[in-house]
Amino acid sequence: MVMAQRPEVRTASAPVTAVTLAGLGENLVNALARVPFRRPWEGPSDPLQNLGANLTRQVIRSFMGYSTGLPIEEFRSMERALDELCKVVLPPWVALRDRVHLDTGTIAGVPGIWARSAGAEPNGTILYLHGGGYIGTSPTMYAAFVGALAAGTGCEIFVADYRLAPEFPYPAGLEDALAVYEGLLREGVDPSAMIIAGDSGGGGLATSLIAELAQRGRSAPSALVLFSPEVDLDLNQPSVTANADRDILPWNIPVTSYLHGVEPDDARVSAVFADPEWYPPTFLAYGTDEMFRDGIDTFAEHLRNAGVAVEAHEEQGMFHVFPIVMPWTHAAKRVFARIDEFVTRHVHPADPSGAGDAVERTDTA
Repeated sequence: MVMAQRPEVRTASAPVTAVTLAGLGENLVNALARVPFRRPWEGPSDPLQNLGANLTRQVIRSFMGYSTGLPIEEFRSMERALDELCKVVLPPWVALRDRVHLDTGTIAGVPGIWARSAGAEPNGTILYLHGGGYIGTSPTMYAAFVGALAAGTGCEIFVADYRLAPEFPYPAGLEDALAVYEGLLREGVDPSAMIIAGDSGGGGLATSLIAELAQRGRSAPSALVLFSPEVDLDLNQPSVTANADRDILPWNIPVTSYLHGVEPDDARVSAVFADPEWYPPTFLAYGTDEMFRDGIDTFAEHLRNAGVAVEAHEEQGMFHVFPIVMPWTHAAKRVFARIDEFVTRHVHPADPSGAGDAVERTDTA
């Protein structure tokens, strides 16, 4: 269920939606027209990889800038149209490439999609919280990424279609994530065989879920896997401005509609201000060119100081959620390989508490 299908969500008329999509197309064409004038072959990798990275950067930045400037009903209608396109294109591609089947499902009243490898018993279960800055995207839009993740890790993955802002500000998304986690436990999934994962805003929501589980005295998952997590909504770190011209995020990152009056330095929404001692082993993947880089660095350091086993992969010259938007790059392939190893080590940990004696950090250039 994409947000536009919820009865509480307003959408635009068909003619307005058509004009909105035409505007998106025009915007993307203009973005591509600028690329040749910015020496796109230059960068930290080989010319072909640099070209792909610069094209991706320009297109996604343009898409985000256009989307966040729309009235909310037009944004939701455009999102629904893109979701419908993904439903047609992505499942056959994932089945052919990864031999992973995608099925709709509902856990504790929260809809979502399951990604499962064909003909194989899952090694474990991953609860995935998709990104989108707490305001956009859908589980189906993540089909290609979670398909690759399911194939590599051998885990079944449930991508929760949690409620989004501004229609449903904090704590609606957290309530949905908690309901799914507890629903999986009721269905017999052992915490030692479960991993919570997420990217961007979904990564931030994953850390909010960890804190909520600790407060409620619930069992911790085996591990946490985060891609460019949004863990500092205060947005006052130097990288927010220093990397604004290199990241794919818009320079004016929207968070107020999600917070809805909650202070951005509240530990419930910004993990850099939370107590990290209860965290399970944590995998972090992010880039040096991220606006969120310094916040993620701070978060990782807090985990290490608390004795949490941390495996951090900071890739040179990469921007926000690069393994998702540029899976063909050398950097993304390194991250995928490390995730597979990480999941193998932690999905059934020898120590049921999930605590590690050593703190590991791997920064890959």
